[in-house]
Amino acid sequence: MNALPLIIITLCVMAIAYRYYSAFIAAKVIALDDSRLTPAHTLNDGQNYHPTNKWVLFGHHFAAISGAGPLIGPVLAAQFGYLPGFLWLLAGVVLAGAVHDFVTLVASIRRKGRSLAEIARHEISPLAGIIGSIAILIIVVIALAGLGLTVVNALADSSWGTFTIAMTIPIALFVGLWMYRIRPGKVTEASIIGVIGVFAAVIVGSFIPHSSLAPYFTLSREGIIISMAVYGFIASVLPVWLLLCPRDYLSSYMKIGTIAALVIGVIIVHPDLKMPALTEFANGGGPIIPGKLFPFLFITIACGAISGFHSLVASGTTPKMIGKESDARMIGYGAMLMEGLVGVIALIAACSLHPGDYFAINVVPAKFQALGMSTVNLAELSAEVGESLAGRTGGAVSLAVGFAQIFTGIPGMRSLMSYWYHFAIMFEALFILTTIDTGTRVARFLVQEFGGRLWKPFEKTDWLPGTLLSTFAVVFTWGYFIWTGSISTIWPMFGTANQLLAAVALSVATSAIINAGKVRYVWVTVVPMLFVAVTTLTAGWLNIVNNFLPLTKNSQTALQGYINSILTAIIMVCAVIVLVEAFRKWYKVLVKKEYCVAGEIVYASDKNFTPPTYGCC
Repeated sequence: MNALPLIIITLCVMAIAYRYYSAFIAAKVIALDDSRLTPAHTLNDGQNYHPTNKWVLFGHHFAAISGAGPLIGPVLAAQFGYLPGFLWLLAGVVLAGAVHDFVTLVASIRRKGRSLAEIARHEISPLAGIIGSIAILIIVVIALAGLGLTVVNALADSSWGTFTIAMTIPIALFVGLWMYRIRPGKVTEASIIGVIGVFAAVIVGSFIPHSSLAPYFTLSREGIIISMAVYGFIASVLPVWLLLCPRDYLSSYMKIGTIAALVIGVIIVHPDLKMPALTEFANGGGPIIPGKLFPFLFITIACGAISGFHSLVASGTTPKMIGKESDARMIGYGAMLMEGLVGVIALIAACSLHPGDYFAINVVPAKFQALGMSTVNLAELSAEVGESLAGRTGGAVSLAVGFAQIFTGIPGMRSLMSYWYHFAIMFEALFILTTIDTGTRVARFLVQEFGGRLWKPFEKTDWLPGTLLSTFAVVFTWGYFIWTGSISTIWPMFGTANQLLAAVALSVATSAIINAGKVRYVWVTVVPMLFVAVTTLTAGWLNIVNNFLPLTKNSQTALQGYINSILTAIIMVCAVIVLVEAFRKWYKVLVKKEYCVAGEIVYASDKNFTPPTYGCC
């Protein structure tokens, strides 16, 4: 099978979906209105609430949501063949993922930039808000651990990648100062400076491994974890305009530029997909994903099709910076389509490898021998990139090899295999780190909101002691999981947690739509919510029974097995409680005609009653 038809189908479907489906949602379901002032204007504090250019904010939002998921998930799911992953990525992103991001973003914009848990408290019930807060805190920590672990595996002992990533921090600081202090409003100038700086860092980074500076940027696994934790802490505390937004904006240039180059590369090279459409592992027994295609495909490919983590960004940093409501369509729906394209490209890159080479890279040598497969080009690929590739589990290395093969297939690029491989490793790390900084900040908001119920001053996001304490708690927790975990233990738990959060977010959005009296459009969010809830709850149960509890029988992995089992069970129970509360709320509105208006319970039978507009309940 040639990869070219997949790219053409993807681009056509996404273009049609954005032009028509997102326009339908914007006009009919949520009725975007630029006459409404956004929180960025009404609550502007120069710290967290700040009106931002829509292109800069698109870059920040896309950089924040597009972490390891759309890169690593499709690579791991290639175990089942290319067809299941492709169909889920395409249908999922258009009908579920982009809808999820769009409606959550607008819901938060119209509620002063409140978090998903706070929206659940107002739109569903106080119990849903409390349970949602607990679930979201657990989920975001697990998500950050899952994403961060991939950074650790990609950057450990890689001086080139570490140097380039490190240099993006001072570059972003300078760009932030240029846009908001030195030359306010000069976005084009700042963009040119930033892009030149980022590409210079990539080029200079290629010389680092052979220089005297190499030891300073060659960090161990533990060193990368500590450095990442320090960065996550600082990025979460500094004003958004100074580091977070400009760094993510600059990262988005490299991300979008590289993906565009890969799309063009696939069109020029049109590589053959050597992985079959469906493998024998679809029925279970696979060496990478320990379960059958259903339901494990739908938690392995999370970001790229639909991701609950996005609801934390869409109800975290982005709604506090959006200048007008109409920008939400491009930022919410459009950025998610871009992430779906990233997932399709990653799937093509992985499936362009021979199955023997793919599995030799992604499983430990002993397990690969048991498969009875033979490698084809692995020795040649290892020599070309200058590293041993066998047994480099986690998906990042096989993806980098796939990307490098596409680039070197372009005329004149054949001798640059090593360069493109290391560029791809850096590219993956850059993708993920931009989610780490935003995710940590979002988690800090959640901790402060939750703590504010016990002590009011703690919820003030500009109160420094509360900011420092909550940020430290978040960073320490996800750092601990990375320090003690592995891809085989964290990723299944991350996938389950992430998709359950998506189901919860869709239930909250559904409640907002019903409360607004727009029941005829409720199918837009209910259908994906039910599908994601059923598949993920099934996968969560199978994870506990078949994957986590067996770890408790080994003394070395017993603690990890118990922790993973307990946390997964807690997340599942919390999700079910929120969904049940949502169903109860819908019954009150649809059957009893009970509405909430300005905090008061009113009934449709009351004299002169008018159903509230979306976002007012």
